[in-house]
Amino acid sequence: MENKEKHPQMLVGKYIQVTGVVAAYWVISMSFVFLNRYLLSGSEFKLDVPVFVTFYQCLVTVGLCLLLSGLSRVIPFPNIKVKLAIMKEVFPLSIVFVGMITFNNLCLKDVGVPFYYIGRSLSTVFNVIFTYYMLQVKTSPKAVICCIVIVSGFCIGVDQENSAGNVSVMGIIYGILASICVSLNSIYTKKILPKVGGNIWILTFYSNLNALFLFLPIILFTGELSVLLRYRHLLKPMFWTLMSVGGVFGFAIGYVTGLQIKVTSPLTHNISGTAKACAQTLLAVIWFQEVKSTLWWVSNAVVLVGSSAYTRIKQVEMQKAYVAASIYKDGKSVKSTLV
Repeated sequence: MENKEKHPQMLVGKYIQVTGVVAAYWVISMSFVFLNRYLLSGSEFKLDVPVFVTFYQCLVTVGLCLLLSGLSRVIPFPNIKVKLAIMKEVFPLSIVFVGMITFNNLCLKDVGVPFYYIGRSLSTVFNVIFTYYMLQVKTSPKAVICCIVIVSGFCIGVDQENSAGNVSVMGIIYGILASICVSLNSIYTKKILPKVGGNIWILTFYSNLNALFLFLPIILFTGELSVLLRYRHLLKPMFWTLMSVGGVFGFAIGYVTGLQIKVTSPLTHNISGTAKACAQTLLAVIWFQEVKSTLWWVSNAVVLVGSSAYTRIKQVEMQKAYVAASIYKDGKSVKSTLV
């Protein structure tokens, strides 16, 4: 009886933990998006080097990790020592990570914050596809129907952007590629996290360290270095201040993203990201004082309904799985981990 009574308490504790992590992810992520948009397309800086921006943010993350590692004797942070073997283990995740943040910034630069939600809304759909083929985890028919609804909302949104003359073909392509990488990043994070002892800080450090080496040839190949050297704000303290703040946000978002995946699941992380993007869209339309058509808002609502229904279906499945996995043997309760 005592074990049975603890079940609701454990569920409540789990939900409180998840809610706190998701809230932190929302705040940090939205701040990160608006700042990057300002750097890349704002009227003051208009920095047309999105790959360099992400490279610098990764550099700040690596620097902060090493700084905190040096203080590990007085603060709760792991003592990080660079090991080639771990770099190789994390390398597949780093490739996906580089693709994710690069395509995110490219999409953000071309489509803006309001359409960023629709442009990135297919991450849940791709997550279902990759989860099936990579992890052999099937999705229920109801959840698949929700994915179809999400795709419909995406198509309506693209059509409305086209009708308004604001569509960016490359921006949409970048959004789709970003959605693919977001899904793969979630899956690979869940798979590779145990190889670094389940420590998110260590995983964050190695992901960004590998990313630095991956970004360098991209910067040279795309010609961003020459653009940067001609940039008129290069010597302004405010420019580097904002770049560094963006790096701190990048450091923080890397941690809370990994933490959200750890305490939930790759799927729940993508659902949270989609819901966050919806709130972000509303804020962006108000902030930038944009006027959108009724069907444009319908597309957002369709994606939101599809994502919300998907969330509810997965929540019910999670509860059923939890109850089914709570078994009793020799008077002891063996419970599964909620995802």
